[in-house]
Amino acid sequence: MTDDLETGPITGPITGSETGISVATQPAFYPPKQQPLMIRLIQSISYPLARLLYQFWLSVADEQVSQVKAVDQARLVYVCNHPTMEDGISLFVLSARLGHLFHYVVAYESFKGLMGWFIQRLGCYSIRRGLGDRASISQTLALLKSPQCRLVIFPEGGCSYQNDTIMPFRPGAVQLPMSVLARQAKKADSLDQVSDLYVVPLSLKYRYLSPMHQVIDSTLARLEAKLNLSPVATDEYTRLRQVAHTVILNIENEANLSHDQSLDWNQRIDRLKQVFIQKCEAALEIVPNLNSPMRERVYKVQALLEDAAIAKSEVVNESLYWNTVRLLNFDAIYDGYVAESPTQERFLDTLTRLEREVFHIEHAQPKAPRRACFYIGEPINLKDYLADYQRDRTSTIEHLTAQLHQTMQSNLNKMASQKTP
Repeated sequence: MTDDLETGPITGPITGSETGISVATQPAFYPPKQQPLMIRLIQSISYPLARLLYQFWLSVADEQVSQVKAVDQARLVYVCNHPTMEDGISLFVLSARLGHLFHYVVAYESFKGLMGWFIQRLGCYSIRRGLGDRASISQTLALLKSPQCRLVIFPEGGCSYQNDTIMPFRPGAVQLPMSVLARQAKKADSLDQVSDLYVVPLSLKYRYLSPMHQVIDSTLARLEAKLNLSPVATDEYTRLRQVAHTVILNIENEANLSHDQSLDWNQRIDRLKQVFIQKCEAALEIVPNLNSPMRERVYKVQALLEDAAIAKSEVVNESLYWNTVRLLNFDAIYDGYVAESPTQERFLDTLTRLEREVFHIEHAQPKAPRRACFYIGEPINLKDYLADYQRDRTSTIEHLTAQLHQTMQSNLNKMASQKTP
């Protein structure tokens, strides 16, 4: 499977040169070309493949699988958080466990080359994030009308790089299926004639299978060496804060920002994000939409950056592209993430972000074998909210989106308090 929803033209270390990144002409949209027989074959060996190639084991409770089995005659939309770049692979293995053939909404950038050809056959189709991708929306609506709909959506809109918290949701995961139900209701004599359409909340959390103190120590040492730091203490958390402080200072210096003693770390990070998004938008003459989430603004920059390069038969400006990568890297970070629950997963979430910034790596590989733990929440029949939607569309979408977010975060919290299965 691909590095879904967050990949870009760069897949390895960025050299820092100004030569740019080569681009090639691509179709405007990649439709799904699902091959059921091929998928079933790969599903049959997905467990050993996941362990061999991606070093993870699937964990999901049988009673939660039964919840899905109870409604699997209906249309299903799986809504999942997006903590890592390997989530698409984890979801494919889950599809094997459920016995379903999923369709996946995947970032446009993932469809290059042979891997793009392959994931189309697995049921993936593209979306250009940050732009009004009518072809992708039309494809989603068509799938939602299908009696055998099994659609996966990441409502956060991109990878959060955080194992225990969920970013705000975009409303499309609820809005599009509700619009399909509303259209069907117009053709029906009563709401009873409208077929069921369930949203299935999936909470995904990764756990390392072994103690990671040595890995944390070696990662800290590598960062300290690169930053020319001498550890001020022996405990991991103090060392982590020293590295993070130095990284923030370096980025502030790069942005020609003075160190304001009155600002806390979160305010300083937010100030940096504003500087770099404004720099990116100004370079492409984009009028800022201050009401749009930072992530959506970044995706628009990335899409237009590549479009401009293709139109001129040039290469993507690497320096500008790297600024979009670091914006996504730090979009969901906040001071206190490790302190409030100092697990080895949270340590490594944060260290991986710092590695991506310091070593200019877009996609950092997992540090060790992990367990991909799914918590399947109770399916929500959107048909039950159709009358409310007909009366007040905006409020109903906002309510359901908030309900989904709360449910998935609550289930993630439950997993965080449990021992590794």
